[in-house]
Amino acid sequence: MKKGIHPEYKIVKASCACGNEFETGSTLNEIKVEICAKCHPFFTGKQKLVDSAGRVERFMRKYAEFEKNKKAGEARKAAEKA
Repeated sequence: MKKGIHPEYKIVKASCACGNEFETGSTLNEIKVEICAKCHPFFTGKQKLVDSAGRVERFMRKYAEFEKNKKAGEARKAAEKA
C-alpha cells in the first residue's frame, strides 16, 4: 500500500437517536445513526415506525386510497350481479 494516501482509521463513538452509544472503527470523527441494535424492531421484537420526512403518512394516504378504490370496485361488482 502506498503511504500517505489513506485516511486515518481510528476508534470513534457512534451515537443513536435512542441514546445508545458505542465505539466502532471509522475514518470519520463521530457517527450519528437513527436506529441501532438496541432500538431496531428486528432485535427488540417491538413494532416501531421510523418516519423520515413524512414517508409513513404518505404511505398511509396512498394505501387508504387503494382500500377505498378496492371497496368501490367490490360494491360495483355486487351491484352488477344483482
